[in-house]
Amino acid sequence: MRDLHAHPMAGADAAPLDESGNASVLLVARCLVAGLFLWSGIGQVQGYDETASFMIHNGVMANLLPVAVFIELAGAILLIAGYRMRFTSLALASFCVLTALLFHANFFDHAQMFHFLKNCAIAGGLLSLYVSGPGRLSLDGLSAVEE
Repeated sequence: MRDLHAHPMAGADAAPLDESGNASVLLVARCLVAGLFLWSGIGQVQGYDETASFMIHNGVMANLLPVAVFIELAGAILLIAGYRMRFTSLALASFCVLTALLFHANFFDHAQMFHFLKNCAIAGGLLSLYVSGPGRLSLDGLSAVEE
């Protein structure tokens, strides 16, 4: 009998027991990323007029603000639940890159460059979740176990 502990990837296709806590780490990762989107979405609702003005100042129609709020809040809830993770993580990663390009592409301003890179880093984390999947502690993970 092979020693699965000596070869961490051995038996990966057979869905081994999660002795390493990967499912817990993925849950924490999903919650940490989702917290950012929740905070931002709630902040945009609370400061709706200021956010709309900021959008107009950057050449973006303020009519898109409800769409942005929906994407952030719904995306955060779906991330926490771990539901439709591949779609959700790609949608939010695309949203991050798009907002970086629309609002933070002034590369001569140190603060804007920081925000641009931050958005790109968040997109990278979301792409990592896309690749790794939501883990067993998720709606997607639970439905995979039932099949």
